[in-house]
Amino acid sequence: MPTGIHHVTGITRRVQANVDFYAGFLGLRLVKRTGGFEDAEQLHLFYGDALGSPGSVVSFLVWEDGAPGRVGLGQVAEIALAVPPQSIGDWVTRAMTARVPVEGPAREMGETVLRLKDPDGVIVKLVGVDLPATAPLPDPIAPTRLRGVTILTETPQQTAAFIERFGYRPGPAEGAIRRLLSDRDAIDIRDATGFFPGIAGTGILDHIAFRATDAEAVEAMRLALKDTDVTNVHDRRYFMSLYVREPGNTLLEYATDAPGFTVDEPAEHLGETLFLPPGNNVRAQELRVVLPQFALPGQERLPARDLHFIHRFHHPDEPDDSTLVLLHGTGGDETQIMGLAARMAPHATLLGVRGRSTEEGINRWFRRLDMMRFDQADILSEIEAFRAFLAEAVRAYGLDPQRLTLVGYSNGANLIGALAQLYPHETQSAILLRAMQVLEQPPVLAPDALAGLRVLMLNGSSDPYAEGAPPLEAALRAGGAELQVTTLPQGHELATGDVRAAQDWLRRGGAPAATS
Repeated sequence: MPTGIHHVTGITRRVQANVDFYAGFLGLRLVKRTGGFEDAEQLHLFYGDALGSPGSVVSFLVWEDGAPGRVGLGQVAEIALAVPPQSIGDWVTRAMTARVPVEGPAREMGETVLRLKDPDGVIVKLVGVDLPATAPLPDPIAPTRLRGVTILTETPQQTAAFIERFGYRPGPAEGAIRRLLSDRDAIDIRDATGFFPGIAGTGILDHIAFRATDAEAVEAMRLALKDTDVTNVHDRRYFMSLYVREPGNTLLEYATDAPGFTVDEPAEHLGETLFLPPGNNVRAQELRVVLPQFALPGQERLPARDLHFIHRFHHPDEPDDSTLVLLHGTGGDETQIMGLAARMAPHATLLGVRGRSTEEGINRWFRRLDMMRFDQADILSEIEAFRAFLAEAVRAYGLDPQRLTLVGYSNGANLIGALAQLYPHETQSAILLRAMQVLEQPPVLAPDALAGLRVLMLNGSSDPYAEGAPPLEAALRAGGAELQVTTLPQGHELATGDVRAAQDWLRRGGAPAATS
């Protein structure tokens, strides 16, 4: 009967930095990339030994640019990886060379330990202990398997007793830590009474999974835990599992060894293909666009830039030299219209941008006073900030400013419409989805002020905000923009008609056409 840790799962806010650390610096193998089983719009990466053997796997859900969490009570606070005992000196040198924060070596529970921090601040301990890998990696000093984890709790006795259900037995104690042992690894229970509770978010370890023999063992555990908050059994394609919280609130999983990561990829090509959970066939192409892209160590990559706005790129397999700059609607983010835009222009590079204003916790481009009135000072200041960002992005990423099309939905479209009026000649092409005039005192434009600007406005016949569209249309026409206005038989929501109209407009080079 297998015992011990199956895998540990964390949350990262920077996928490329995460890949560079775990696959690059540590030398683990990326053995699987999937959409999340609970939310297919989350990328889920699995690292491990050469086959992703149970007991070697560290996985991460990617919340790109997500809010940071807080390590505290009811969480896994540290993860420990076994490395060859004689390699500790090499790891100190490697960490210092790579400028990875490192502490130690030190002695803990009779073992030599180095403490590292990954790019999210997660503590990763390298423990010099002779635990051979099930499927060794090419690097002779690479981690061989999981040595253990540390859990913070203010109910140490209850937490320890609960974890013993999964095949652990009492081990040594050291200070505030009591150790539990399986046949392969260790769980350190730290009494952190009086510490603050953990908060979910990026930079935390979300849960630990223990090994189960088979699906029958998982079902038996579910029945044994029927008086707790245990979940039903889930099919995660690579294993069957359930979830439960121990008395100190740490999330635990119980997962089968089989079928493993080679069920849908041959061993020599593990981690090369993005897989999506069942039931996402209709959205498959959209999800592949929305999920963040990254490069493995040694692969060509686009350099990341830390600019004034949170943003996301999508690079198509066969790009042309055009770029769509995407501005979301109220409550959206930088990915909201990426799938839609990819259908509009399959060969365009997509640059999704997140507005900086917030309203009751949701993203916007500028503040709203009521449903039809907007903070004029905020509009002006955010337009200035966006102009600076766009100029930076063009320089930083080598974009062709003559091949940029600004695409905005609702609040984002409103910002583009205001930008075009306030700064003529800075925009060459725009697609405005459900836009309206938000400037209370729009500038009086000369008849040729917007000459050369091509605009497609897609309005909804039953859009509750439709009354704000004609003033914007009139302002753009008065300035000489080449304007096409199409009214679709729908409301404020986006639909297939928007994609088809935009495809046709882009195919014709953005030339205006009379429609109704």
